Amino acid sequence: MNLCYTVFMLIFSSGRTDIPAFYSEWFLNRIRDGFVDVRNPYYSEQVARYKLTPDVVDCLVFCTKNPAPMIPHLEELKSKKMGLYFFVTITPYEKDVEPNVPEKEQVLDSFIEMSKILGKDQVCWRYDPIFTDEKYSVSFHIKAFRKMAEKLRGTTDRCMISFIDLYEKTKKNFPGIKEVSEQDQKFLAQSFSRIGFENDIKIESCAEKLDLTAYGVEQGACVSRQIVEKASGIHLLAKAGKSNLRKHCICLPTTDIGAYNSCPHLCKYCYANYDKRLVEKNFARHNPNSTFLLGESKPDDIFHYAKQESLRDRQLFLF
Repeated sequence: MNLCYTVFMLIFSSGRTDIPAFYSEWFLNRIRDGFVDVRNPYYSEQVARYKLTPDVVDCLVFCTKNPAPMIPHLEELKSKKMGLYFFVTITPYEKDVEPNVPEKEQVLDSFIEMSKILGKDQVCWRYDPIFTDEKYSVSFHIKAFRKMAEKLRGTTDRCMISFIDLYEKTKKNFPGIKEVSEQDQKFLAQSFSRIGFENDIKIESCAEKLDLTAYGVEQGACVSRQIVEKASGIHLLAKAGKSNLRKHCICLPTTDIGAYNSCPHLCKYCYANYDKRLVEKNFARHNPNSTFLLGESKPDDIFHYAKQESLRDRQLFLF
């Protein structure tokens, strides 16, 4: 193997697929073995090997619509001495939009159970993407958001919201979808902010070009220095840097160990799936004992060890 000069101390599981919902057994096997192999999504023969150990990983960050399969393993993950932070996306859409997402009451219950195990500093509610149409109107969202916020009160201290971005994959899989108007964005932000205040949940926006501060919603970072430090119980060095994933994103940089076109939730708005048949084909290639999320190694693979560096400020432990 050669050396790849890239520094990551936050492992993201995952923006490309839902690892907790569909690949939790595989993820636990990777944690136990202490490494994972990740294909470059644009040059598939290039493979980066990442260590999954506390000497180089400061926090494991998860994004899921169904945390239930991961809950039985939380104590084991906590024992690995890496920070844990979970984003749980809970939206009010039905099977016409999110065909394979569990019933929302079940996801809300899982969120509450996870919060009891980890603490509210390590779980965040995501309400995104927000889109509106005749069925999912502005008033529909406000009513649904209030019901969810009331149930989640005391289990998290923040909710990240974002409005739908019309990626090419999204437009292909969700024909006719439109962006939310500025007027509706402002009204929803103001309404959500008021509901959040009533339920002790701070509402922040994620990578939004429209400044919603005047309506009670600050521009937030899903993965900020403060979040990682709270979740991990550490202090980070100043050189942690900033992600360049999206134009308005102010998150810390992470490395994603997932794979595109592999999430069986098949949500219509998803930017990570191209089509249903490809997802089904890829999911069939999954082996929970493989070092890869999908398939196995190939003879022409070019492996690199990723250069990883913990940004934990260890000086603090001397005093």
